[in-house]
Amino acid sequence: MEAYKFNTDEQAADRIKVVNELLESGRIEETRQLLKDMHPAEIAHLLQSLPRERREIVWDLVDPRFDGDVLLHVNEDVRSAFIRDMDASELVSAAENLDTDDLADIFQDLPEEVGDQLLDAMSSQDRARLQAVLSYPEDTAGGLMNTDTVSIRPDVTFDVVLRYLRLRGSLPETTDSLFVVDRQDRFLGLLPITDLLVRPPETRVSAAMKTHVEAIPATMSAHEVAAIFERRDLVSAPVVDEDNRLLGRITIDDVVDVIREEADRSFMNMAGLNEEEDMFAPVVTTARRRGVWLGVNLLTALLASWVISLFDQTIERLVALAVLMPIVASMGGIAGSQTLTIVIRGIALGHISKENASRLLAKEVAVGVLNGLMWAVIIGAVTWFWIGGVELAVIIGLAIIANLLVAAFFGATIPLILKKLGADPALGGSVLLTTVTDVVGFLAFLGLATALLL
Repeated sequence: MEAYKFNTDEQAADRIKVVNELLESGRIEETRQLLKDMHPAEIAHLLQSLPRERREIVWDLVDPRFDGDVLLHVNEDVRSAFIRDMDASELVSAAENLDTDDLADIFQDLPEEVGDQLLDAMSSQDRARLQAVLSYPEDTAGGLMNTDTVSIRPDVTFDVVLRYLRLRGSLPETTDSLFVVDRQDRFLGLLPITDLLVRPPETRVSAAMKTHVEAIPATMSAHEVAAIFERRDLVSAPVVDEDNRLLGRITIDDVVDVIREEADRSFMNMAGLNEEEDMFAPVVTTARRRGVWLGVNLLTALLASWVISLFDQTIERLVALAVLMPIVASMGGIAGSQTLTIVIRGIALGHISKENASRLLAKEVAVGVLNGLMWAVIIGAVTWFWIGGVELAVIIGLAIIANLLVAAFFGATIPLILKKLGADPALGGSVLLTTVTDVVGFLAFLGLATALLL
């Protein structure tokens, strides 16, 4: 197995710069040599960081032995583009050396004839393993699991287990425990490798195995699996079917991928974008994808503009209102986004439930009121000294209080409502919240000005 050095973000950026310089000067062989010293995940990062024309050059220079691992680490858009340009023999060669769970991650992206060739080339055992993983949705424990496990019986001694392991010759990567099963393959417990190494060889597995271990149901969501690994500091965990039969295992590297993907999804969804989008996708494709949410935003902006138009006579008679309006909307938008971010994070980490949601809502509303009072005084004072008029200062202060209160309320409730509806709490949350704070801010400020000044 080749050894690779860990690289910091700064080193990765330097490497991208070096590759670009090598390509500009036509030093192809030097680029090829540089790629040989890189981990497949680093190559994937490099490829995603390059414009499409240079990406294709570098992809052709990658050692074919690493093609499968690189395809595994790039995002979906980039992977699809590479797969379209590869012939069947290249794809079969790239995929055949991947672990079962890794192959399952890209199997659906492969052309049908390539998938058939891979299945035909597999042993019956490996084919059954792959089909077992593919039978579950990819965002479940069954879709994450690796079927390459080591299971033992409870009635044997450590000496027998050690001889069995020597006959195997190797252990699956990230194996920290052996799984104990009965003759029907029902999960009974696990035996840590450390116990196997330090305790007497005549010890029976049944006397040393850990029985207070809950296996993960194959139908459990990937999000819940990640939460369990985080709470219990797990390295690996068994996956079972509805009859408690051992199907496979999930390892920490799979969970890290889930956590990263969820973080990417939440971050991108807040802007209405897809986390699998290629940064250097064609202009027309990118414009089309982003245009949908721009259209949604236009509708919300038109709504806010319509509210302003209701008070056009008020604005004409007191031009200072037009100067101060953005302050009210902006303060509400910032306050609401703070609450929205906190709640979305709490949902993602599993910290928010029916039992504590009302308490969180009350707390955020209280924060909104307190901040509203504080900033109402400050902004009112600034308005008084800048433009003059106690009435105008009072109006903008009251509008600030109202908008920050509403921003806190909807910043907390919008993601909770989206979750209840089965949607991603981050998806469109910021657009909806901006609409609320703009409309309420303008309505409160201009409405109070109309009522009190005219």
